[in-house]
Amino acid sequence: MKKVAIVGAGIVGATAAYYLYKETDIEVTVFDHGHGQATKAAAGIISPWFSKRRNKAWYKMARLGADFYVDLLADLEKSGQKVDFYQRSGVFLLKKDESKLEELYQLALQRRDESPLIGKLAILDQESASKLFSGLKGFERLLYASGGARVDGQLLVSRLLDASQVKVVKKEVSLTPLLSGYQIDNQMFDQVILSTGAWLEHILEPLGYEVDVRPQKGQLRDYQVDLDMASYPVVMPEGEWDLIPFPGGKLSLGATHENDMGFDLTVNKNLLQQMAEVASPFYPSLKDAVLSGERVGIRAYTSDFSPFFGQVPNLSGVYTASGLGSSGLTTGPIIGYHLAQMLQGRKGVLDPADYPTERYIQKKQ
Repeated sequence: MKKVAIVGAGIVGATAAYYLYKETDIEVTVFDHGHGQATKAAAGIISPWFSKRRNKAWYKMARLGADFYVDLLADLEKSGQKVDFYQRSGVFLLKKDESKLEELYQLALQRRDESPLIGKLAILDQESASKLFSGLKGFERLLYASGGARVDGQLLVSRLLDASQVKVVKKEVSLTPLLSGYQIDNQMFDQVILSTGAWLEHILEPLGYEVDVRPQKGQLRDYQVDLDMASYPVVMPEGEWDLIPFPGGKLSLGATHENDMGFDLTVNKNLLQQMAEVASPFYPSLKDAVLSGERVGIRAYTSDFSPFFGQVPNLSGVYTASGLGSSGLTTGPIIGYHLAQMLQGRKGVLDPADYPTERYIQKKQ
């Protein structure tokens, strides 16, 4: 039986673990230090179709990543797992310059041919929008897409790990190449997936690598409201803050994008309060909501803001992914699935050559 180690139990690692566990000839062990995971502090919005990024490879990954949730949900349901982490309740886009809404509407209309998941598209006035999200203010018009979805990243990871029934070791580990295989935590493995996000350099630097991945701190707030928001769309204005409503009255606000903070996981209440004050004019009821928690995570970004995945250069049998940034909940599952396929010599709909690891991971001179 082939032994596989996955280092990092975020959305990429958990998805890879789930799809590898389904293979009868593979034994999987997951290692995770449990600190700062971006998935646990992600805002949780699946709506890539309005992006105007020129990077076609990134958009293809994000578009197919949104589509992949359909397969993931079906697979988890077959495994007997709940899929309560995902709801397709729609998305609202707000723009300071509302004349841009028509341009985005036309863009999404074109993209809907290859991405029917976008669903219904409409430019709504405030009265029409309030029928879907009661109490929303501060705009005259917004763009609505019924296919936009929200995801509870922490719950998704939990469901994936429960379904895979893999052994999870809560420990920070190192990687030691041997003549045959790799040693992690005094155990031998045939293949390894490094899904450590912003911490990738920490595990590869001792092996003589330079890694083009920087950490970015993200914080969000969770509120409890006396209202079931299960059918409410996600609200995406310009700026850093989004409103993500969940069933049971949970409402998340976030997330910040803080550079040059290293791996600082301290909650900055002043910054979160500033975000709440900016959001309140759009949703005045936020002032009366009960603060139920604050979360901090560390995203991974590359210098050109592009994700990558595939084999680590010059380390046969070691695969990795990083640089997902704020789109991790959209692109993470499909990347994790592809890594699981690559370990078995199989191909997927994404070509790793479009997301080359050697562009971001290089041996020191």
